[in-house]
Amino acid sequence: MNAFSANIDDALQHPYSPIGIDLPGYIANTIPALLLVECFVSGVAVIFLATYLVVKHARPNISNGKLATTMWFVLCAFIHFFFEGYFVYHFRDMPGHNDLFGQLWKEYSLSDSRYLTTDPFTVCMETVTAIFWGPLSFAIAYWVVVDHPFRHPFQIIVSLGQLYGNVLYLATSIFNEAVIGIAFYRPERYYFYMYFILCNAFWIVIPFVLLFLSVKETATVFAQVETIKTASKKEL
Repeated sequence: MNAFSANIDDALQHPYSPIGIDLPGYIANTIPALLLVECFVSGVAVIFLATYLVVKHARPNISNGKLATTMWFVLCAFIHFFFEGYFVYHFRDMPGHNDLFGQLWKEYSLSDSRYLTTDPFTVCMETVTAIFWGPLSFAIAYWVVVDHPFRHPFQIIVSLGQLYGNVLYLATSIFNEAVIGIAFYRPERYYFYMYFILCNAFWIVIPFVLLFLSVKETATVFAQVETIKTASKKEL
């Protein structure tokens, strides 16, 4: 009975699943969930607006497709390097952080408590994301605007990395629930569909589209080069 009571007491200390996971130093959020979501959306809006104004000033005639791609990679850069970098830097004691980024991570962790438990996969995956995909996303955004030849090779690399990492991230969580019987999200379906699925879907759908477009563009260029080579040989 004492052991059972202790497990109940541990579970009541925090709202995360699975019940009874140990979160040393946990401090409850003080900012309401809706306000946290509004802060995140507002931050995204500011990044998009600032990027739009800077790019349109630097290159007024840029196409809508390139403008949208630039805005996407600038957003990725900020999220990967600063937000996910925050997690990488503080992963050992995330449950106790109560600044804005800390509370945002604890709100998201209602859909995936691995972010509060020093889970090896999430730490390693986010470390790669913050160190490599963050800075490279800034570079790609610049290369898109100036039509640099590095744009498509690195767009392929980063988009494939984002796609691969996100698929593994989703798959490992679903595997744990389906095979091992451990669910890292709360029972309310909102957290699963809105946080876990919807928030991550952007980093599957958009990278897939950009990957396809870059591969297609690269193949077209190589085909044109081969055509020129063939024509030159015939002339000789």
